[in-house]
Amino acid sequence: MTTLWLTRIIPNPQNPQARRDFRNAVDLHYSVMKLFPDDIGDEARKQLGILFRAETTPQGTYLLLQSRIRPNLDTLPAEYGSADSRPLTPLLDALRAGLPVRYRIDASAVRKPRKSMQQLYNLKPIVALTGPAAIEWWERQAEHAGLKLNTTHATRMEPASGLKAGTKQRVNNARTRFEGNAFIQDPDVLRQRIEEGIGRGKAYGCGLLSLAPAGPAQ
Repeated sequence: MTTLWLTRIIPNPQNPQARRDFRNAVDLHYSVMKLFPDDIGDEARKQLGILFRAETTPQGTYLLLQSRIRPNLDTLPAEYGSADSRPLTPLLDALRAGLPVRYRIDASAVRKPRKSMQQLYNLKPIVALTGPAAIEWWERQAEHAGLKLNTTHATRMEPASGLKAGTKQRVNNARTRFEGNAFIQDPDVLRQRIEEGIGRGKAYGCGLLSLAPAGPAQ
């Protein structure tokens, strides 16, 4: 399996670009992509397996970034913040059937109504899911990712939004954070889904599935 790298970037709150990036999903996407070679060609994010998620804790905000190659942290702007990378190999190698884990993912839970339904009810081509519908969406995704969920807590997040550079096109991806406990059913499938990400909006902070070992469910 391809080596995956997990990078943690802690932004300097005094740096104007860092503050802007963490307020705007499009700006953050562009800043992340600058950490990687620019000669990859089409679908560079997909080819490099780049996924990221912004986290906010009482101690501050930071970025988790996953990729198939190690990012060049020397290209971060001066005084942008601190960063370090480490391989995910030990975690991925430890995954086995029956292992209890804690999980977290910011995902864009959506559905695509049939065209007939769109016309009949004047629906958008893609409809964001909330509440029980969003949880059902995640339950299906988790099963397809080789996980058996034990507990699920869903939190609706602010949409990942921003204006694409040089255009009037606005990105506005609905996001729900799903976290809880699960058991691994199929470690091989799970490794693949961790590498590929889950759902839509991967370029703008969705789809990164994080796991950590957990004790047996009580």
